[in-house]
Formats: sequence, C-alpha cells, structure tokens
Amino acid sequence: MGTTTDHDAVTVRMPTTWLWLLRLGGAALGCGAAFGTAPLANWLLDLTGSAPAPLRLAAQLPTSWALPVLTLLGAAAGTWLAASARKESPVVTVHRDHLAVHENGTALHLRHDQTAAVFTDGRDLVVLDHDTRELARVRATDLPTRGLREAFERFGYPWRGTTDPHETEFTPWVDGTPDLDAAAHTLLRTRHRALADKKAGAAADALDQLRAKGIAVRDRNGAQQYRRRAREAS
Repeated sequence: MGTTTDHDAVTVRMPTTWLWLLRLGGAALGCGAAFGTAPLANWLLDLTGSAPAPLRLAAQLPTSWALPVLTLLGAAAGTWLAASARKESPVVTVHRDHLAVHENGTALHLRHDQTAAVFTDGRDLVVLDHDTRELARVRATDLPTRGLREAFERFGYPWRGTTDPHETEFTPWVDGTPDLDAAAHTLLRTRHRALADKKAGAAADALDQLRAKGIAVRDRNGAQQYRRRAREAS
C-alpha cells in the first residue's frame, strides 16, 4: 500500500510493493548470476585473455556455494536500492487545512486556501495558486495517481486530473527570446547548467527565483519549457 489514511490526514508515498520488488529482484539477479558467472568469465577469457578479478573469483566457487552467496549479495544490493529509492521518493500528506510535501530531507507546507489547482503533469505533481503561479512541482513517478486523487478529493482540494490545464501556454526556452527579460534568461541559463552539472541545489535556487518572477518551468525531453503566470502574461 502507498496510502495511509486517518480521520485528519491522508499520506501518499511509494507503495511498499515496489520496494519488495526491488529486494526480490536483487535476489533473483544474484541467483541468476550464480549460474551465469562461470560462462561469462570463460567467455571473457577466451575473447580478451582476461576478466575482472571479482568475476574470476566468483566463477571459481562451486555452484553449491555460489548460489547462496550471490543470492544473498543480490538481496543486499536490492535492499540498499529499496532504501535509497524510499529516501529519495517524496511523501505527500494531505490535511484538511494544508498539505505537506517531504522530499530529500526538505519539507514544504501549503495552506488549503492557497491552492487553486492540483494535478499531475507527466512525472510531476503540481500545485498552483489563484494567480496560476506554481507553488510546488515535485517528482511523483513513485506515487500512485489514484492515491493522490483520492487524498486531495477527500479534503476538498481542487484536483484537476493528469494534464496541466495550462498545457498550451508552455513555450520551449530559446536563449535571448524577447518574450523574457535578461534576468529571466540568466536564471534559465543558470538552471540549465546546474542540471547538466547535477547541482540540484543551484538548480532549485534558480527555479525559486523564476517562480518569484511569475515564471513556471518544467523539463521536457532534456529541454526547459516555461510559462508566465496569468497576471504576468496579460
């Protein structure tokens, strides 16, 4: 289950089933490796004359030893992946008067009366205010859409489905276009470089400044798209 419900709140997180699939998948890969390690090592030796030392070592184990050892190693790797996935996956808790989003050690609190639209847009969960400004955009790939919809509808939030109601207003960013001022282009340039360099903090800072200017940004096919909020565009 990815949803926990009580009288005052509903919490939506990555389903436990997915975590168990990672653990079991790791164990299954380890089990398969017990039978495939020796043929792989021999093939590499015949082809190149060498093979990685850990692979050669594993290939020398009798199958009766390799099977439990590699299965346990695979299970351990799957457990580590599951723990990492759970840590990085957002947790959304919907209350009667506010919603809270916890992600990567950070927390965001949004009042119910601030919220004019909630929806999923591709991989993202998006919250807009009454001026169509983005209050939040978080990765929601790991969260069940049905659980999100039921949680928000339970407490009367304006759920808008799985398509951005302002989809047609997004424009691919082209550096220097006159539709944006120099400061906005600088921030989009900064965010683009930060994402390329995997500097999540710098990318988030640039995004916060763009939102303060009334500009929503999303990523599509490796490129940035932007939309100015209604009051900015008019």
